Amino acid sequence: MQLVDSHCHINFEALSQDMDGLLERARNNNVDYMLCVSVNLEDYPQIEKLSASNANIFSSVGVHPNSTDCHDPSCQELLALAENPNVVAIGETGLDYFRSEGELSWQRQRFENHIEAAKICKKPLIVHTRSAANDTMDMLESSGAKSCAGVMHCFGEDWNTAKRALDIGFYISFSGIVTFKNAQALRDVAKKVPLDRMLVETDCPYLAPVPMRGKTNEPSFVKHTAEFLAQLRAISLPTLAETTTENFFQLFFTASR
Repeated sequence: MQLVDSHCHINFEALSQDMDGLLERARNNNVDYMLCVSVNLEDYPQIEKLSASNANIFSSVGVHPNSTDCHDPSCQELLALAENPNVVAIGETGLDYFRSEGELSWQRQRFENHIEAAKICKKPLIVHTRSAANDTMDMLESSGAKSCAGVMHCFGEDWNTAKRALDIGFYISFSGIVTFKNAQALRDVAKKVPLDRMLVETDCPYLAPVPMRGKTNEPSFVKHTAEFLAQLRAISLPTLAETTTENFFQLFFTASR
């Protein structure tokens, strides 16, 4: 059995201090691959170093919609960094009206730059959306993001949003949130998403799944989310693991190529 943590932040200080232990625990829980996702360009060299020295760690390049005290890259800057063969995606990017307030045209412009870069380099988008689902989907649809595909990471929206994303070729990734007591609506969505378009992730060091709530999340914990989803879907864990792993490689290594 083989699992992929399709979205993690193992370069963050909460995890980077014990990298050898983190990677060993991941291996011991059949988490053989992980995608370390960029949230700003200032810290991107840490991610680049991790992926260069570990064949099972892939990277992305992008700036999170809530990152403000950082450089805001142009499309051309993103494209230059995406030439690195270890970079398999653009992002994370998107819209977040929950943590950002006021006039947000800068956030939408940043999202547009990332979408354009993904379309040009033909690498998938990693999309973050919070309290902005309609605007996020409107921008993806109108900008032609279907041509690069991508993933709605740490999905927490309704079925309508999931359906719109699926209709433009995007995948839906579930984090530990789906295991939370108050997440019945999200579990209803998880039952409907086609298995061949589903991914699993930790978004670590945040959102540790049940039964690890309260602990610092890490890639090895993705197994708990996978177990929960397998039970929810009434399939075996090996089946869910095999399918989500195949989905990961289909999206990030063959989509749009």
